[in-house]
Amino acid sequence: MFLLPPPPFPTRFPSLHLSFPIHYRHHYLLQPPLYVTTVSTTVSESSLSVSVSYDDDDDKDNDENDVPSRRYDFIPLLNFLSKTLDSVTVTVPDSDPPTSLDPAEFQLAETYRAVPAPLWHSLLKSLCSSSSSIGLAYAVVSWLQKHNLCFSYELLYSILIHALGRSEKLYEAFLLSQRQTLTPLTYNALIGACARNNDLEKALSLISRMRQDGFPSDFVNYSLIIQSLTRTNRIDSPILHKLYKEIECDKIELDCQLLNDITVGFAKAGDLTWAMHFLAMVQGSGLSAKTATLVAVISALGNSGRTVEAEAIFEEIRDSGLKPRTKAYNALLKAYVKAGSLKDAESIVSEMEKSGVSPDEHTYSLLIDAYANAGRWESARNILKEMEGSNVQPNSFIFSRILANYRDRGEWQRSFQVLKEMKSSGVRPDRHFYNVMIDTFGKYNCLDHAMSTFERMLSEGIQPDTVTWNTLIDCHCKVGRHDRAEELFQEMQEKGYKPCAMTYNIMIKCLGEQQRWEEVKSLLGKMQSQGLLPNAVTYTTLVDIYGKSGRFDDAIECLEVMKSAGLKPPSAMYNALINAYAQRGLSEEALNAFRVLRADGLKPSLLALNSLINAFGEDRRDAEAFAVLRYMKENDLKPDVITYTTLMKALIRVDKFHKVPAVYEEMISLGALQMGKLKECYGLL
Repeated sequence: MFLLPPPPFPTRFPSLHLSFPIHYRHHYLLQPPLYVTTVSTTVSESSLSVSVSYDDDDDKDNDENDVPSRRYDFIPLLNFLSKTLDSVTVTVPDSDPPTSLDPAEFQLAETYRAVPAPLWHSLLKSLCSSSSSIGLAYAVVSWLQKHNLCFSYELLYSILIHALGRSEKLYEAFLLSQRQTLTPLTYNALIGACARNNDLEKALSLISRMRQDGFPSDFVNYSLIIQSLTRTNRIDSPILHKLYKEIECDKIELDCQLLNDITVGFAKAGDLTWAMHFLAMVQGSGLSAKTATLVAVISALGNSGRTVEAEAIFEEIRDSGLKPRTKAYNALLKAYVKAGSLKDAESIVSEMEKSGVSPDEHTYSLLIDAYANAGRWESARNILKEMEGSNVQPNSFIFSRILANYRDRGEWQRSFQVLKEMKSSGVRPDRHFYNVMIDTFGKYNCLDHAMSTFERMLSEGIQPDTVTWNTLIDCHCKVGRHDRAEELFQEMQEKGYKPCAMTYNIMIKCLGEQQRWEEVKSLLGKMQSQGLLPNAVTYTTLVDIYGKSGRFDDAIECLEVMKSAGLKPPSAMYNALINAYAQRGLSEEALNAFRVLRADGLKPSLLALNSLINAFGEDRRDAEAFAVLRYMKENDLKPDVITYTTLMKALIRVDKFHKVPAVYEEMISLGALQMGKLKECYGLL
């Protein structure tokens, strides 16, 4: 098993042909003094006006006659270039100057010989402000280089690269970068363009090349990359740890923006230890944490059930003199809903309204979740009436939350009722609602209903997204309909939908369950060739499928590849490996994986520990099995009925029947006994 390296950058690019017909409106220019302080330019498809105003306070008392009067009218140049633009081919110019020039062009060049570099920069920025005039900007730079009129070509190219990135023309940006040796300025422009276009593989590769060329990166590049990861929901803790390690190695000073970005990244990745660490670093440095950063941390704390800390950070927003807005209240409300604190949830919404902060659709959807979790369905339905009273129109998202609550309670049959009520309220189902509905049917193996919902969605003119396709593919995989899952995966791509990392993770698991290892490798290669980095879920999935098939060498190789890439394996990966060893009765190997997990400062899951107990039981090592139970108690991991049932089986296997009743009594006293397992436990006694 191997993971393919990221694809190399092409060393050569085809020439780029530009064609931008532009018409101009003449605009008279002001006469400038010597120094430039303001430059304003307006660019449109049908016209271009350039006005340059000079204002130097230091020269106000000078005799105006001492300052040469100059007029820089760029319109003749732009007219000249626009006439030849249709035939312009952007190629690397010769290093030698041309041997002959058209007399008219030579005269034009001499007219602009005295124009200062800042004016050229400003003109170029103005042209780049519109995607329709980027071709003209190319032509200006080529013409300047041809006549040696401006020597800050590095800045000119970085301006163009930045503009191309902003216009989502990343390929053209790389074409342009071949015209000069990359410098820190052009490197930074390229990295920024890649990050803004969410091509993180290229951005990270450029940072690596930049370091190899002896140029240190800067904090802006890392901010842009982390923002892109967060924006595209590709953020995970191992990648952030790798980026932070690079920042430390390059001795980059963390500014306020980067600290906030890292904090938000770890919060959204669910790594609260590091999110709180960087939040403390922001505050300890005398810097201000942004409200959005605090809201992200509150939300992450709420998701982890740490409501007291979430409340404390919410108070920090108030103490800093800021008025919490709707997002901040919703983050704390979400924490209360997650903790099942209905009274606190109602209280924070009441406080929100008293403070003059209007609830939004998300607020009401969280309240619906709170009432549904408490079994108060009538109160949840009353939220719809309350919304109408507050002039907040119930929307598809609200009904999707009602549907999701029925799904989570196992009442999938109510899906049709919710859809009927929704339409009677005049609310049209949207893509998100149908995604939840498809997921509901998929979770309960109602594949016919799931596909019917998909067809209804299409018939109503609602286009699916990647989430829709992922849900359909996944629910077919889970019931062993691998052939249909592969058909949907192919159909998804044929219809122009690009698979994301999650899509590939689902398909890798699908192929792995069928032990189609060559196709697993091929799919990994395809994933990376499309610029998608294998994430923690990818590696965990690989460890899981290799481990369950007894391919432990491949599973270990996945761990090593992840570590060599600078990523820290998550606890889920070790748990999968422990479980795989245990299922094969390899208790010593499972124990070694458990030791490595602890050495990395991670916590094992209850499933992994139960598997470890089972492995020891299969090997007739009952003492070690009970040692695992002690570890669980010492580390606040509550044993469940499977834990005790597995321990009782271990005792029976070594003929220690007299100890079984004590284990059974402990299970009952700790409330671990579930009625569904009662028969199994009595069968052991």
